[in-house]
Amino acid sequence: MLRQEIPYFHDSALLFERVAHQPWAMFLDSGQALNAATGKPGSQYGRYDIIVAEPVATLVTRGVTTTISENGNITVLTDDPFLLLKNLLKKYPAPKCDLPFSGGALGYFAYDLGRKLAKLSDAKSAEATPEVMVGIYDWALVVDHRKKTATLVSHAFSEETRAKWHALSALFHASLEASAKSFQVTSQVESNFTDTTYRQAFAQVQRYISAGDCYQVNLAQRFLANVRGDSWTAYKKLREVSPAPFMAYMHLPLNENETFQMLSNSPERFIQSVGDHVETRPIKGTRPRANDTVKDLAYANELLASAKDRAENLMIVDLLRNDMSKNCESVKVEKLFQLQSFANVHHLVSTVTGKLRQGVTALEVLQGCFPGGSITGAPKVRAMQIIDEIEPHNRGIYCGAIGYIGFDGDMDTNIAIRTAIICKGQLSFYAGGGIVADSDVAKEYAETLDKASSMISVLKHFIRL
Repeated sequence: MLRQEIPYFHDSALLFERVAHQPWAMFLDSGQALNAATGKPGSQYGRYDIIVAEPVATLVTRGVTTTISENGNITVLTDDPFLLLKNLLKKYPAPKCDLPFSGGALGYFAYDLGRKLAKLSDAKSAEATPEVMVGIYDWALVVDHRKKTATLVSHAFSEETRAKWHALSALFHASLEASAKSFQVTSQVESNFTDTTYRQAFAQVQRYISAGDCYQVNLAQRFLANVRGDSWTAYKKLREVSPAPFMAYMHLPLNENETFQMLSNSPERFIQSVGDHVETRPIKGTRPRANDTVKDLAYANELLASAKDRAENLMIVDLLRNDMSKNCESVKVEKLFQLQSFANVHHLVSTVTGKLRQGVTALEVLQGCFPGGSITGAPKVRAMQIIDEIEPHNRGIYCGAIGYIGFDGDMDTNIAIRTAIICKGQLSFYAGGGIVADSDVAKEYAETLDKASSMISVLKHFIRL
């Protein structure tokens, strides 16, 4: 194994800056940037940041076909993308080390990949982005904020990695000032729901619930604005405004001539698998933050005492427990209804754990739980069918998963909420919430705006009309 210590920065963006504009550059960001409200790192944020670029292989799924590029060879297949990625990773066996990630697969799995589960059509696609984009990375820069270290690491499966190792080390050792490239929002932010059409959609969901079709449906609206300039600049403002523990930035090729970017400040872990230990932390239950301390505490206490929000959370906990049981044994609910507070909202978070069955991989657990129940509803397939009927556009990446599966088999992924896509001069993002029998339409609509507030704040900062 190749290993080189790099100068540590509290803000890992200063390290990612060196590769941020390369195609296939990715940054898994633990939210350790300074909290805009307190000026101090939040205790709920993560320990590690992961930076990668220059993959030795890529896997891209569009519709029924998956294209794998490796060593200059391109293969187009129609097999299950999860199976194809599992087989691709088998070519790179590596032992565990003291870092959470020392190379492997990193990328995203869009919500629309799960559409096949519910037998849904693709007639309402809003973005041209693929359903899966995963790179196989032979080197990674891992920042440990607890130990205050930054480590460049590689198993050196590629001769090219060995050849450029000293240049890589020099790149991350070199001094570099933060860039200040321009980003502009050139239109008002518009939604694919008006207040009236949201009420109509809400009423339709309620009718399905009353008829016994489902117990809960996550209904989301899509926001859109015209933009131009450097997306990395926008992401840096987002992490300043609203840091979260499962953030991500990705700069990806859309085709031979165009790129697109993903900006995520997700607060929610989907599936983590370390050794044979599996964990998920579903979020369900939201209240806004307030600048006034007394009012903010009142919102938090109201959420903790809400029987409705606890019931919603419990429905999703049960769904995830069942999904995890497909590939895990001794599945347990470790924590229920824990309060977790972020820059713009309070959430109720639960924790479910399990033990991997012998011979099962982390990817199989991910596939068995995909897409996450916290952003579909229950039962999952029927909820997805109702979402497809009622929401004006397909969700694309929103509510999919972003994360890594290491060469050593360990995995960590988020739920891709609070996630924007910048593609072809437009920035789009979604915000939604779970609707149950006793939901109030005005409160549910307001909750979507609370969740969208951080991204809207970023857009307002850059608006130039």
